[in-house]
Amino acid sequence: MKKLFPLLLCLVIALPVLPCSTFLLNKNGQLVFGRNYDWVSGNGVIVVNTAGLQKTSFTPGSHTGINWVSQFGSVTFNQFGKEFPHGGMNEKGLVVELMWLHGTEYPAPDKRAAMNELQWIQYQLDNCTTIEEVIANDTKIRIEHNSSAPLHYLVADASGRAATIEFLNGKMVVHKGNELRYPVLTNSTYEQSIAQLDPATRATESNNSLDRFTQACKMLDTYQQGDDKTPPVDYAFNMLNKVSQGKYTKWSIVYDITNKQIHFITIGNTQRRTISFSGLDLTCGQQAMSVDINAPLKGNISGNLTTLSAEQNQQVAKRSAEESRSHVQIPEAAIAALASYFSTIRCK
Repeated sequence: MKKLFPLLLCLVIALPVLPCSTFLLNKNGQLVFGRNYDWVSGNGVIVVNTAGLQKTSFTPGSHTGINWVSQFGSVTFNQFGKEFPHGGMNEKGLVVELMWLHGTEYPAPDKRAAMNELQWIQYQLDNCTTIEEVIANDTKIRIEHNSSAPLHYLVADASGRAATIEFLNGKMVVHKGNELRYPVLTNSTYEQSIAQLDPATRATESNNSLDRFTQACKMLDTYQQGDDKTPPVDYAFNMLNKVSQGKYTKWSIVYDITNKQIHFITIGNTQRRTISFSGLDLTCGQQAMSVDINAPLKGNISGNLTTLSAEQNQQVAKRSAEESRSHVQIPEAAIAALASYFSTIRCK
C-alpha cells in the first residue's frame, strides 16, 4: 500500500498549475498571514490535530522513515486526507503554507529520513515553534526525491520572523532576515520575484506570478508604512481579494498569529468564519475533530467541530479527486491508502 502513495502525491497537484499567493503582514505588532488557494476543486476539511500523537512517515520504496510524537496541536486545511495538509497553524503560532514551483528539485536519497511534501508540513507543525527549527530539520528529514510535486513554502512564527523555503538543484534554499526583503511568495522563486521589483531586472513580459508578487509587496508597503486604520485581518482579506484568480480562488485564509485565530472564506461559502485556538481541546485522547470547509456556517465555528472518521476522511479525498479530474487522475487505490494511514495514528 505504501507504494501507491508516491503516485498519489505526484497527481494531487498536477499540470497545468493554478496560482497561489501568500504573505506575512505586521501592523503595529499584530502578525497576520494571508493565503489564497487557487485550484479547480474547493472541497476540503479543516482538521484539528492534537499533541501527543505517535506517527511514522510514509517511506516510498525502501527509503528510511522516521517516528515522532506530535509536540504541538495544530489546525490544518486538507483536501487529500488528515496528516497531509496544504497548510496550517499550530498552537505556538507557527504557520506553514505551500505553493507550486516549477524547477523544484528535491534532495537525492541520503541517510536522512524521507517523507512526502504534504506530510513535511504536518511534521513541522507537530514539532516546531520557530522558523529556525523548521530550517534546522533539514539535517534529519528530506522530501522524497522522485515522487513529490514541486513545491515551495512560506513559513512564519509568532516572533514575526518569516522564511521562504525552496528546493533547488537538490538543496534547501532559504531566504530570511535581511535576505527576505518582503515576506511574500507566489509561484516563482524568491530570487526571481524580488528581481521584479527592480526596474533594471524586471521581466518585460507580463507574468501572473510576478504580477501578484509585486501587487502584494506594494500593498504591504502602503499599509505597514502608512496610517491606514483598517484592522489587519480585514486588510489581509483585501490583499487576497486583490490577487484573487476569480473562480479558481477556492479558499482565502487569514491566520491571525498574534491572537491565535484563523479566519477564512471559501468559494462554497463566502461568509467569514473563525476558528479560535482558545476554544479547542488539543490534548491527546480526543478523537480527530474536523469541519467541512464549505459548511453553511458563519462567525466563530470552534464549537461546530465533529469527529472525523476514517470513512469521512476517505470521502473527502475521493471527492477532491473527482472534482480535480479535469486536471488529474488519482487511482481509487491511492485514495484508499489515505484512510489506511489515518488509522495508524495513535496517542503515545
